Amino acid sequence: MKNSGNESTSLLSRPKPLALAIILIAVFVVSILGGALGEALGFGFLAGSLPAIQLPAELVKEIGVGGFHFELMNTMVTTWLAMLVLILLAIFIRKNLNEVPGRFQALFEVIVEFFLSLCEGVAGKTHARRFFPLVFTIFLFIVIANWMGILPGFGTIGRIADPTEIAHHHGDHYYVDPAGGHSDHKSDSDHKKKGHDGHSDDHHDSHLGSVKLHVFSNNGPLAVMSPGSLSEELTFDEYDEKHGEIGEGKRAGHLVPFFRSANTDVNVTLAMAIVAMVMVHYWGLSILGAFGHLGKFINFKEGPIGFFVGILEIISEIAKVISFTFRLFGNIFAGEVLLMAMGFLLPLIGIIPFLGLELFVGVIQAFIFSMLTLVFASMASISHGGDHH
Repeated sequence: MKNSGNESTSLLSRPKPLALAIILIAVFVVSILGGALGEALGFGFLAGSLPAIQLPAELVKEIGVGGFHFELMNTMVTTWLAMLVLILLAIFIRKNLNEVPGRFQALFEVIVEFFLSLCEGVAGKTHARRFFPLVFTIFLFIVIANWMGILPGFGTIGRIADPTEIAHHHGDHYYVDPAGGHSDHKSDSDHKKKGHDGHSDDHHDSHLGSVKLHVFSNNGPLAVMSPGSLSEELTFDEYDEKHGEIGEGKRAGHLVPFFRSANTDVNVTLAMAIVAMVMVHYWGLSILGAFGHLGKFINFKEGPIGFFVGILEIISEIAKVISFTFRLFGNIFAGEVLLMAMGFLLPLIGIIPFLGLELFVGVIQAFIFSMLTLVFASMASISHGGDHH
């Protein structure tokens, strides 16, 4: 009993740790009650709607000038931003080079020397400086693109896709937003309910009717996924029953974010995979020559076995592109979904532990992609004879 009293006294004598513990516990309780978990208990005052998760990149804006038509996607915007960061970083380092390096220059020199020594260890000093620029550029681009994906505003700020646009993406091309109030769409609405043969079409009732619509309190060009909007969600059926009248100054739809991590778009990772493998074969051709490199894939000298081994080599090259593409895309896309889910369940604190994890995963995935490019380039520079030796 005496020891227990001493412990209580010592705890009360340190007000700062006690206040910090109370604040942490309060934030944790508020996060649970305010999130989607607390929504089931009648709370959920911080719970925002879960963003609409989809694999393809979302359309930010259609640009048309004369006969030129261009669709600007959100992952394209972040890809350009990552490239801009790389360019500005290179310009800044180049302008501030000194014989006595500062902290930033010293850090960059350490990273460059590490990668250069790594290239020399894998490919040898003869070919290391030839492979280094592409390998290092791939690493930097992927790291910057991955880390940009966890910045505030990514996935939470954008434009609103109205119910008609959402219905179009779900395959219902004849849905008409009742909030529009245009009588000239009546024929399209009738067409929606009747198929080409005149029979009733239950596609809307069975598929689109249960799709959730988020409610936004902003009529401007910008929309933000605000806290507490989960309680205002409604389905397409509920929206139609209300004839689109959900309150003054409110709009229903889905948020189309202006910024989305570049590597969550399979087109970006596929483009990098193609560039990496094209350069690998270019190096193989330039180092071994056409006959030396192509002889790995088209081989009649060793009989049927050598011919089929060459076919397997061709298949393996195609598999490398697929592996490159989906390894990076899958890991980064899964991380983005994880952050969305944890922020939805536990606002304020749900994503904090996973932000550090995403920083780590972003570096690891960039390192794996760049190192595999280096290894494949090194293998392409060795002939079959040298490999056997």
